[in-house]
Amino acid sequence: MKLPIIKHLTQFIEENDEDFVIETIETLEALTEVTSLKDEELDVIGELISNMYGAIEVTKMIKEGTPKKEALNNFMKRVLGSIDS
Repeated sequence: MKLPIIKHLTQFIEENDEDFVIETIETLEALTEVTSLKDEELDVIGELISNMYGAIEVTKMIKEGTPKKEALNNFMKRVLGSIDS
């Protein structure tokens, strides 16, 4: 996951609508079923999907009252903590 991408997507959700990102995730998930995709292509799609889910999670924290910067930092700490475990 990349913080700049999650931050950008969070801004996109604020300016537009979360539904755009959810529908994009659904589209990308459907694409992963294409049997001719190479592993590298699947990795890219997976990275995009994980960043989008991250942005949705950060948006939820913001809606619950967490300041944007704090929500982004807390999310990334949680991600890095799960990687270290």
